[in-house]
Amino acid sequence: MTYRNPPTTPRKSATFDDYTLSEIRRAAATGIYDIRGAGAKRKLPHFDDLLVLGASISRYPLEGYRERCDTSVVLGSRHAKKPIELKIPITIAGMSFGSLSGPAKEALGRGATLSGTSTTTGDGGMTEEERGHSKTLVYQYLPSRYGMNPRDLRRADAIEIVVGQGAKPGGGGMLLGQKISDRVAEMRTLPKGIDQRSASRHPDWTGPDDLEIKILELREITDWEKPIYVKVGGARPYYDTALAVKSGADVVVIDGMQGGTAATQEVFIENVGQPTLACIRPAVQALQDLGMHRKVQLIVSGGIRNGADVAKALALGVDAVSIGTAALVALGDNDPRWEADYNELGTTAGAYDDWHEGRDPAGITTQDPVLMKRVDPIAAGRRLANYLKVMTLEAQTIARACGKNSLHNLEPEDLVALTIEAAAMAGVPLAGTNWIPGKNGF
Repeated sequence: MTYRNPPTTPRKSATFDDYTLSEIRRAAATGIYDIRGAGAKRKLPHFDDLLVLGASISRYPLEGYRERCDTSVVLGSRHAKKPIELKIPITIAGMSFGSLSGPAKEALGRGATLSGTSTTTGDGGMTEEERGHSKTLVYQYLPSRYGMNPRDLRRADAIEIVVGQGAKPGGGGMLLGQKISDRVAEMRTLPKGIDQRSASRHPDWTGPDDLEIKILELREITDWEKPIYVKVGGARPYYDTALAVKSGADVVVIDGMQGGTAATQEVFIENVGQPTLACIRPAVQALQDLGMHRKVQLIVSGGIRNGADVAKALALGVDAVSIGTAALVALGDNDPRWEADYNELGTTAGAYDDWHEGRDPAGITTQDPVLMKRVDPIAAGRRLANYLKVMTLEAQTIARACGKNSLHNLEPEDLVALTIEAAAMAGVPLAGTNWIPGKNGF
């Protein structure tokens, strides 16, 4: 008689999972690396790994229907004659015209204005729709200098010098030829239909001393009126923050690796930089060590999704947050209503990230005149404003539960961590203990 072992369930490798195998096959078939948009998709320590400690006896909560909880923030008060005053500490990150359609950029401006906050130009220059519908507009000054001119610098309400971003710190960007329309080509002084790559570093400086000179130059051009931001990818947040402050920045923006991008190598997105959560405390510490915390404002971005994320970030010491991917979703990106169209592209709503190809069914990350008509900038702007309103209300609810009459009164003592990693990164105790990993040598 022959005995056979009972069959076992096939076991797949955790290292060589289905996606990794498909990437190996794709690379072997094409000989080129993969390019995509969005941010890191791997699971990383994030704000979900922190919990807020509401008040009970030791602290007294505020009544949400009767007691005020302030949300306003002032950005750029260090040197600028005209600092920015926002009603909420949630701003819209830089996303370029070229990467996004004109109606999408207009919708971002409309939504930000309705909410009393700012939006940002991104690479590629300032459009008239964006300037016209944005009460507060931040002008990004990037290595490419696409569309940069003194007139628009003066028309902006603040200037953000982009040294790097979270999805690709140390790396440049790209805009494929199919998105270089006549208008995009004119604004960027490029040939129509030809692939374009943005440089990974500014052409006229090699270090912080040069950055200081550039900041002074921009202040002179704008008569010292505009706040000057410096944005860096979340790689070395302590030193980058310190050097930005010493170079004269009014505001420092730190973008973690969950931050999105229009297009870059996936190997970059998933393997370079640090999680947003890991960047905050070192940046705050740098400001504190220089005696500049709250004097130079700190904005963080990368994976901010809801009011709880906002409250937790502010509790860790930042002054405001910035959203990009979430704002696009609020406008209508990756909407299941276009599922059939996403399927035709070989993807699905919620996973679509080939923004660089210019075929976005939602009409947001495209220059296709037919697809762009799917975006109603007025309706999309209202959706964005609704989303920002909900985020703000959620953050206020959490702050009041902690007994705080301002979002900016939240503090690390209001937080605990669910994992050792998050506790170490955020510098708050592991839940149920008073232990902060890495503190005092432990």
